[in-house]
Amino acid sequence: MTSSPEQPLLSVVVPCYYNEPNLPDTFRVLIETEAQFPSGTRFEYVFVDDGSGDGTLELLLDFYRRDPQRVRVVKLSGNFGSHNALLAGLAHATGDCTVMLAADLQDPPELIPRMFEHWQRGFKLVVAYRQDREEGLSQRLFSGAFHFLMRRYALRDVPPGGFDLMLFDRQLRHELLQMREKNTHIMYLLAWLRFESVSIPYTRRRREKGRSRWTLSKKIKLLIDSLVAFSFLPIRLIALTGIILGLLALIYAVVIVVLKLSRWADIATGWSSLMVVLLLVSSFQMIALGIIGEYVWRSLDAARGRPPYIVDQVWISE
Repeated sequence: MTSSPEQPLLSVVVPCYYNEPNLPDTFRVLIETEAQFPSGTRFEYVFVDDGSGDGTLELLLDFYRRDPQRVRVVKLSGNFGSHNALLAGLAHATGDCTVMLAADLQDPPELIPRMFEHWQRGFKLVVAYRQDREEGLSQRLFSGAFHFLMRRYALRDVPPGGFDLMLFDRQLRHELLQMREKNTHIMYLLAWLRFESVSIPYTRRRREKGRSRWTLSKKIKLLIDSLVAFSFLPIRLIALTGIILGLLALIYAVVIVVLKLSRWADIATGWSSLMVVLLLVSSFQMIALGIIGEYVWRSLDAARGRPPYIVDQVWISE
């Protein structure tokens, strides 16, 4: 697709994984939202099936058959994760600007026209950040801790509350695809590019249909990936912990010398005390090796040069 400044093309990239219950509403809301854009705006919808095992692909193909000039469907060979699915969608997007949207509608598509207006005013990155959430306490606590750590130790100038809904210029899309990073956080990569941006607050909705596949293990992996990708904090914690343990060992040595002359000498230098010290130091060593291993593994994964995803089939109307 080609476009002119008078007829800008907006690409909407939607990763899909077991979203069969949500997709009919997603299609409807996206089409209804088109009326809120300036006259002459054109649209391109890029849906990525990330190895779903339900009827997601069939629904996407039905939507494609109804509007083949504007809809693209990318089927991956298996489940590669939402961030890699987003990369696959971005690689097949051609718009002057792009928005990444979750298929479950927890991030409201009604915000996209406002974001598009900011892009037309010259902002190359528009971020919708979560000011509040209509979700359970555990989800709120985990998300709050995650984004606090990222703002505190990685990217200090990103909006609070987290963000998954972003609109950005094609220049940023090109830069993002050129980086070819793996095991990272796409949204924070866009913020790391440091282009001038504007932020819009919103309340994240609760999930109305279907079951979230965003498990605790995936959340923990994303937290580790994000901290390792954007911060040296884990490595520095090893050094800090080593210094603290060294000071404690020095204090313990002084205590032993002082108590050597007292009746508590046997207790202070006995088997139990030595085992406590040995277990403490051993556990620290294993934790340190684990943290270093996270960096080494990611370096090895990048050095292999394997693609972050494999495309099985693409439906595009030429």
